[in-house]
Parts: sequence; structure tokens; C-alpha cells
Amino acid sequence: MPKFFINENQIKENQIYIKGQDVKHIEKVLRNKIGDEIEICNKDNSQNYLCIIKKINEDSIECEIKDKIDTQAEPKIKVTIFQGLPKSEKMELVIQKSVELGAHDIVPVEMERCVVKLNSKDKIKKIERWQKISEVAAKQCKRNIVPKIHNVKTIKEICNLANNYDILLVAYENEKENTLKKEIKNLLKQEKQELKIGVLIGPEGGISTNEIETLRKNNAKIITLGSRILRTETVALNILSILMYEF
Repeated sequence: MPKFFINENQIKENQIYIKGQDVKHIEKVLRNKIGDEIEICNKDNSQNYLCIIKKINEDSIECEIKDKIDTQAEPKIKVTIFQGLPKSEKMELVIQKSVELGAHDIVPVEMERCVVKLNSKDKIKKIERWQKISEVAAKQCKRNIVPKIHNVKTIKEICNLANNYDILLVAYENEKENTLKKEIKNLLKQEKQELKIGVLIGPEGGISTNEIETLRKNNAKIITLGSRILRTETVALNILSILMYEF
């Protein structure tokens, strides 16, 4: 059954009004008709509803709420992926798969060894496109939220955010001792109902020594992922899979 996201202001009593591009998708692509059931999620509170299509207009679809749905689509941990800007369409892949695997939000990061350089205009367009990719992925895997794609940040800005997380993990190819397994064991000892975990990943050229030292001074945990060097677009998927399994 297809799933769509709406905001609180699209709900009036027992009716939900779908607007925008979803109208065309429901009518022309999915070919849903009056009387068909669809699943709708309120992005503002993550409440899911089973709805019946009552009216199909040119620019809106009116649905009646049939029942509330309780789902466990969201993990108990909130993982933020800080991704060093990669080349080409790799960022889109990272966003799509990270959303599927349970990431709470994603932050593009400008780093010393990033080949990609975005000006202000490009950043706005990229964020809009990346947010749409996040929403499509969230629909596909029936998340209860649409993970936010934040504005592009720098290493300095991330260091200022470090205290907002229970841990900030940094995957670094030159780290030989500290492992992800060790840091997960420490996290499992914390008696918290919800953990906030940041994961920083370098671009194709990796993370510079200066950046590593800056992050270390701000209490980031530098970790190794083993003897193999992973591509930048593989790291988020590797770490997210392990974190979701453990927690």
C-alpha cells in the first residue's frame, strides 16, 4: 500500500487533503481511484493513518481517515550522517540508502579534500533536490519521518555541534587501534532511552590530519572500520547497518 506524507494543517477533523505533486502521482502513476485505501503520515507528529480516497480534484485529493496505524518504523537511536561532499551523484546514493537504513538526518560537509565546491546558489538547489530524494526514500520504506537534509556545514561548525550528541564517530583510514565495536560497547552501557549518534565521513580524498586533530580536540571518537579502505559512499551504509543491528 502506498504511503504519503502531509503536514498538520492538511488535516481537518476526520479529513485529510493531499496537495502538490502527490496528487498527480496518486491519480496518474498509481492510478488510485475513489474508494481505494492509502496510508498517510503526518510529518509533524509521525502519526500514521489508514485512509479512503473520497474525492479526486485537479489540484487536491480528499481522504477520510478510517483508522490510526501504530508502526515501529523508527529506530531507538537518532543517527546523524555528516557526509563530506563527494563527487557526481554519490551524495544522492548516500542519502537514499541512509534514509532506508534509518538515519535521522543528514548533513553535507565541506572539507579540505572535497573536490566538489558549491557556491551559494548551487547549495540551495542541491539541498532542495536532496530533500526530495530523502522524501521519496522515506515513502518507499514507509518511514514515520522524512529525514532532514541540512544546509552544508564546515568542520568547525560540526565541532560546535559535537556536545549535542552522545557520541560523534569519525571513520578514519589511518586509525589502527580504536574500533567501532569498542565504541558501541561503551554506548550500550549507557542507560538512556534514546541515544543521539553523529557519524562523520570524509570525501573521496579522506579526512586531513588537521581536521582529525580538530575533531579529536572536540571529543570526537576516531575509529577504524578494518583493514580495507571503503569508498566514501559505502561508509555510511556500513556504519548504519551495524548500529541498527546493535541497537
